Order: sequence, then C-alpha cells, then structure tokens
Amino acid sequence: MKPILLALLAGLAFSNVVHAQNNATGPIATPAGALQFVRDDRDFVVTLNNQIVDRFDANTLAHFDDIGTSNDAIARTLVQTDTGPILYDFRRNPPLIQRTGKRMVVKRVFWQGDEVVMQGSQGWFRYQRGVLTKLQSSTTTYHTN
Repeated sequence: MKPILLALLAGLAFSNVVHAQNNATGPIATPAGALQFVRDDRDFVVTLNNQIVDRFDANTLAHFDDIGTSNDAIARTLVQTDTGPILYDFRRNPPLIQRTGKRMVVKRVFWQGDEVVMQGSQGWFRYQRGVLTKLQSSTTTYHTN
C-alpha cells in the first residue's frame, strides 16, 4: 500500500500544484473580486467585494487555495467547515459554490483541471462537478468506485 501511495503522491506533485493549508481571512485577490472571511459569532461570513456570498460554521478558518495564472489571484479555494469541505470557484462571476456533503478533515489538496483530489481523514477523494467520489486503491492505480 505504501509504494502505491508514494507513487500517487509523486505523480500528483509533478503534474499539479499543491497548496498547503491557509488561514488568511483576506482580503484575498480572486478573478471575481476581493474575497474576505469574516468571523460572525460561531459562523464565518464569506464576502466578495463586500457583498455576502455565503456563510458556514467552523471553529477555525482553514482553506486550500488554487493560484490562478493571472496576477497570483486565487482561482478556487476549498474551505474546511464543520459540515464538510466547500469549494468556491472564482473563475466565474458570481462564483460557483459547491458543498461536498461529507464531514471530513482535509489534510491535503491537489488541483487537476476541473477536479479536486483531496486526502481526508477517511482516505482519498475526488470532487468534480458537484460529485464526491472515494478513491480506492488497487495493486497499481487509484480508481473511482
């Protein structure tokens, strides 16, 4: 199992951008405008250009960012919440907001085109077009259920 996992990580590291966990509240530059996370009691309020676009419960702020190609703006971010990760896609305006619907602690995120591959507390998952899929190991590759 360890050789397979190491091969997966090595392959992802050379072909994709991996970003570590971030806790910056902003303002953060995105193609859609200035992103800000504001603490409101137990919730966080997400604003874009000072307009509220979302709200989520979380004890602390943790997000994984996909740096776009222009001006180092954040193209997408995956935010850890109490109810599971939320994907914000700022490549369009208004931004696309998608909830994974699965409670998990995200440890690592890999950005691959329109999909997000994440290592969570319950294994590896792929999130693409609103669908969360658990990745299963085999003798040589990872594949979807």
